[in-house]
Amino acid sequence: MVSSLHVYPIKGCGGYSVAASPVDLTGLRGDRMLMLVDDDGVFLSQRKVPAMAALRPYLTDAALFHGGQSFPIIVDGPRVPVVVHKWQGTGIDQGDDAAAAFSDSLGMSVRLVRTPPDLRRESGGQAAGLVGYADAHALLMISLSSLDGLNERILERGAEPVPMNRFRPNIVVSGWPEPHTEDRVRRAVIGDVELGYAKDCVRCAVPMVDQETGLKDGPEPTRTLATYRRDPDGGVIFGMKAAVVGTGTMAVGDKIDVLEWAV
Repeated sequence: MVSSLHVYPIKGCGGYSVAASPVDLTGLRGDRMLMLVDDDGVFLSQRKVPAMAALRPYLTDAALFHGGQSFPIIVDGPRVPVVVHKWQGTGIDQGDDAAAAFSDSLGMSVRLVRTPPDLRRESGGQAAGLVGYADAHALLMISLSSLDGLNERILERGAEPVPMNRFRPNIVVSGWPEPHTEDRVRRAVIGDVELGYAKDCVRCAVPMVDQETGLKDGPEPTRTLATYRRDPDGGVIFGMKAAVVGTGTMAVGDKIDVLEWAV
């Protein structure tokens, strides 16, 4: 069943748990629909700015809250060019006040942008879908048993176990005794939301960032994952990326009804 749900309102910044959430084609409502960019419009992430992890913005329907301030969400307006990896698109600039607040928090010049209301950014993978400003897919699912299996191996190496937040999942699953069961899910229904398997999640350096302090804290868990969780191209994998096939609502405690497993 669903153990917890997590929304990350600004790509790369800290998230928060929700008891339930509407699920749009781009994922949990509000998830990574905002993004910080540099002066060239290029996205910022914990890969280059690990301090983003310690920021805890909170999103409502009409405003974003950060550092004791609230900033009204500018839903539409002039588009500015933005870049996420190889994707080049546009964003709605959220104004000078928000830019100043986040620039002050990070000690560098940044702008805050929101996805345009007419954005239709397609995601790839086995099940195609849509995505906002997330790297490439709508949802990331990880089971508690996968984390337990990883931490057992980390402890055997004499290192400290890591919490689930290192992997920044949207959906955390309990009740699957076998680690990495999520990798074998091809179609599933949670609440009244239908999901399709897109791909295994190839991890970057972000899991080595302490999500509470915003400081790099490697080499775990990547060092241990690299010993037993690699894809054919050599990437380190942990978690399953999913596309939203049918929208609806999901909640903590919902059963996960798997309609199709990998053969």
